[in-house]
Amino acid sequence: MKTIDELLTEGVGGKRVFVRADLNVPLDGTTITDDGRIRAVLPTIARLAEAGARVIVASHLGRPKGAPDPAFSLAPAAARLGELLRADVAFATDTVGDSAEAVVAGLADGQVAVLENLRFNPGETAKDDAERGAFADRLAALADLYVGDGFGAVHRKHASVVDLPARLPHAAGGLIATEVGVLKKLTEDVARPYAVVLGGAKVSDKLGVIDHLLEKADRILIGGGMAFTFLKAQGHEVGSSLLQEDQIPAVQGYLKRAEERGVEFVLPVDFLVAEQFPDLKTKAPAHPETVRADAMPAGKMGLDNGPETCALYASKLADAATVFWNGPMGVFEHPDYAEGTRAVAQALLDSSAFTVVGGGDSAAAVRILGFDENAFGHISTGGGASLEYLEGKTLPGLAALED
Repeated sequence: MKTIDELLTEGVGGKRVFVRADLNVPLDGTTITDDGRIRAVLPTIARLAEAGARVIVASHLGRPKGAPDPAFSLAPAAARLGELLRADVAFATDTVGDSAEAVVAGLADGQVAVLENLRFNPGETAKDDAERGAFADRLAALADLYVGDGFGAVHRKHASVVDLPARLPHAAGGLIATEVGVLKKLTEDVARPYAVVLGGAKVSDKLGVIDHLLEKADRILIGGGMAFTFLKAQGHEVGSSLLQEDQIPAVQGYLKRAEERGVEFVLPVDFLVAEQFPDLKTKAPAHPETVRADAMPAGKMGLDNGPETCALYASKLADAATVFWNGPMGVFEHPDYAEGTRAVAQALLDSSAFTVVGGGDSAAAVRILGFDENAFGHISTGGGASLEYLEGKTLPGLAALED
């Protein structure tokens, strides 16, 4: 896989360089609530601009349905990128139309432009190869070189991720090179003990990675809504907690395999529970109660790990040499249910392990709860991409950069 370092050595001055970034930031209206993904790609964009390239940045944001939708405009991300670069950043109001052509034509050496949301064009996400290819052809006409640095999208077979690099000389950006290097530390010659913490709402989202990590991890800690399917599989009542009954047989199989392989499976021993989901807009006090995991009352739902579980998980992470964490332990967006997630983050900081926070809600939680991002070994920008890599899948966007 050619890297941006090699590209810069060859020279990019005066060349139009298309950077496929991941600017899929969370928005409250037009206000960015977490700019982590913009900051992650910033070094690649800055290095290209400093070397005299005419940088064309493109990304998706959200899930518009193949047509322009102001709610998913990349204009706020372009503005924030300009603030971080401390330079004017031009913004094209379309992807391959008149505005994009004019904005790119107007770039001078060292200047940066951002195209509007790639998913405003149906060709970006089309299942049909010819439709994706036609869109990629129009994108390729805007540039001379391609740099893939949108790690959060490399598991998608989309035009700008897979088809476009096939049409231009290409290289991997600094972010993708870093992400792949970190993931190799989690899959090849891993420092042990190797502990994995998995949370989030649905166990079905994590089945593939659990299956693969049972062959690699020494200890797997389960939290969040997915924990209740595991507890139900062990015969415990879960009240009105989130439950995927159809996944119980698969979970029982994993528990059996873990026992046979000597992999320690750790489940919550207590929870904070309430009769209803908290109000995340007002953050009104929820007044939860603590119950044992094997004594969940009918009509109550578990919404966070309890204090005994927080202490248990901290102890299970204390001696680890490598930790991968993906998924919050509870409804961390509400202050009454943030402690379980906070305790895991703190345990990672307190350990001497190489710690990887696997993107998505976990990365957001680290920032929302006020932790120093630099204190962790690595915070990924791609939750889904990280999980699929750890499942052993071939990621189309990485494969496209390898030839």
